[in-house]
Amino acid sequence: MLSDEELRLMMVQQQLRGRDIADERVLAAMERVRRELFVPPELRDRAYEDAALPIGSGQTISQPYMVARICEALALTGRERVLDVGTGSGYQAAVLAELAAEVDTIERIPELAERARENLATAGYERVRVHVGDGTRGVPERAPFDAIAVAAAAPDLPQLLYEQLEPRGRLVVPVGRRRAQRLELVVRSPEGPAVIRSVPCRFVPLVGEQGFDGG
Repeated sequence: MLSDEELRLMMVQQQLRGRDIADERVLAAMERVRRELFVPPELRDRAYEDAALPIGSGQTISQPYMVARICEALALTGRERVLDVGTGSGYQAAVLAELAAEVDTIERIPELAERARENLATAGYERVRVHVGDGTRGVPERAPFDAIAVAAAAPDLPQLLYEQLEPRGRLVVPVGRRRAQRLELVVRSPEGPAVIRSVPCRFVPLVGEQGFDGG
């Protein structure tokens, strides 16, 4: 039976490097973060599957490949201040903490936020700031951010998040319908939002003022 470390290395080689993830910093970060600490105990033996997994409250921990795609698109160098929207179990925030100088993450469900704090502390990422609130509104008191990662699907570009970017800052967000979206990379430019690229994806809905259930 393979150890978690062996399964993690296999995940990186087959699911990430074996597809189109080429950023060596992202690959190294995915090797370091122990995904088994961010899934429910009863699913620990499935932690390195090529799939999203349920974490309770109707939410999921994203497929490793999609976490890597989001992180690669942000093109982080290690000096950035990053906002992670949709904390879930804390896994993506942990990967971002390996890649950036500062990470804030926001979750609308208090129980998930508290569990994420515990998961992050257990995994050694206590410096990640976990906020409870409407992720579509961001964390204005901590803005501006160099990069924002959104792990839930929005019907349109969340304008409040875009406005919390530094000039030339990068926002990665799934945009589209509830069951089919495009993962878009948006750069804040003087002319307004510039969509650099998009790929098909599927995430849980982003709920909030500028999400699917917003006003």
